[in-house]
Amino acid sequence: MNDYEILLLLDPDLEDDRQNEIVSRIRETVEGGSGTWERHDAWGRRKLAYEIRHKGEGTYHLLLFTSEPESLDEISRVLRITDGVLRHLAVRRPRVSAQSTSTAPAPPAAELEAAPAPEPEAVQEGG
Repeated sequence: MNDYEILLLLDPDLEDDRQNEIVSRIRETVEGGSGTWERHDAWGRRKLAYEIRHKGEGTYHLLLFTSEPESLDEISRVLRITDGVLRHLAVRRPRVSAQSTSTAPAPPAAELEAAPAPEPEAVQEGG
């Protein structure tokens, strides 16, 4: 099982029911493949940097879930052929362990003070 996230860009003219239907189909695929659904964040309508299919805006959705790679392949295949999906980006999220969240200890203040400060460089005028 891997942690994934999909950033989904939908046609802004799609009705809310159709948008929810696309998201719920992804959720069903995840859960049907023994994965777990974590979160769905609807970011709403936003202006695009450039037009996609003659649309200047899009509706963004962020989907977070855990699944097998085969389930992600099926989700990507379905999103490529689904009307109303302008773009999607699926990425694998790194697992965060307890060790990686701890920060390295800061060097003692004595070491910082003992290091000589770099000399400023001379600037020549004219030329």
